[in-house]
Amino acid sequence: MSSGDVWIIGASMTPFGRFADKDLIDLASDAALGALADAGASMSDIGVLAMGNVYEANSHNGQRLQKQIGQTGIPVYNVVNACATGATAVRVVLMSIAAGECDTGLAVGVEKMGKMGMIGGAAKPREEKKVYEPKGRYGSVLKTEGVLGTGLMPGVFAQAGMEYALAHGVTATQFAKVAQKNHAHSVLNPLAQYRKEFSLEEIVSAEMISYPNTLPMCCPTGDGAAAVVLVSDAKLKTLDPDVRRRAIKISASVLTSDPWTESDQVQPDVNTLTRLAADAAYEKAGIGPDDLDLVELHDCFATAELLHYDNLRLCEPGGAGDFIDSGAPWRDGKIPVNVSGGLLSKGHPLGATGVANLFEVVTHLRGEAGARQVEGARVGLTHVIGLASACAVHILEAAAR
Repeated sequence: MSSGDVWIIGASMTPFGRFADKDLIDLASDAALGALADAGASMSDIGVLAMGNVYEANSHNGQRLQKQIGQTGIPVYNVVNACATGATAVRVVLMSIAAGECDTGLAVGVEKMGKMGMIGGAAKPREEKKVYEPKGRYGSVLKTEGVLGTGLMPGVFAQAGMEYALAHGVTATQFAKVAQKNHAHSVLNPLAQYRKEFSLEEIVSAEMISYPNTLPMCCPTGDGAAAVVLVSDAKLKTLDPDVRRRAIKISASVLTSDPWTESDQVQPDVNTLTRLAADAAYEKAGIGPDDLDLVELHDCFATAELLHYDNLRLCEPGGAGDFIDSGAPWRDGKIPVNVSGGLLSKGHPLGATGVANLFEVVTHLRGEAGARQVEGARVGLTHVIGLASACAVHILEAAAR
């Protein structure tokens, strides 16, 4: 290879929603074939395939996908890493290319969730009789869910938001403004699961799920898939001029897990690993937050997005409330955030989300986002976080024109 650069030359995403007439492989095939067509490539060009999926991860989905779109004997990686699954699949392909094992790869993220309801690790089978003896990894004698922290997603992110609010004077209305923005953005995205605008009053007065997050401040479950085709720098130089013109460079790809923090022993710490990933990505790409033209971040709840303004260094430390009040993260603001509608409106099929975020940024950097286009966008960042925890940050740059 002439350099270590890796490029995205094809990107595709299915609409997000609920599709009773399509199974997991149908959705994955639609996205994969769309990305290949966008790249002007076929399965015969692909040297590695990574397939990201959470809820059917034991089903050899990468191999099943090959049976649908082309079996060529290449290495297949089936990837699961919570909500960072899709982004991790992209990293698997990127690392294979960077290692020189191949020059072209395909990463796919897909999920078939339907109307799954509340997600979390709290539910356990009911025992026939109660036995008050220490058991399990932590030697507890009673269920600790809701007593010593929580594993339910609404509770985790509500608690994280309230800790930030108490430390920095953030109000419930400021959290609600995040949802107001993302629902407004989704109206311009034809692939979003929901495309409905809400007033601030409607959001604040809606059903409370876990304070301060009301129902419109929580992402929906659903079905969907996204895919990208990656190539080495040397391979890109051999491709059609139009492919090279639309290629988007991956300037940084970083994956972190939880370091030890005192708070993480009881309640997941969604902040520290995001800060570490962001700092490493900025250093690797040789840019800073002020260089970003748009961001797609993990807004599973409105509280999460506001926290990540701070974690991704988009605002001054402690200044996330002022950041949303200023209008900076709106589509026409200083650093547009979640122009797609974010997870709150675009939807959150877990395995697909990390790749879908890349699709959105790629589309803007190519100048192909239509009515929602961020004008003049040249540099973008994507971020996902899955509890347990895993955080992926990618920085993308448009090719010089």
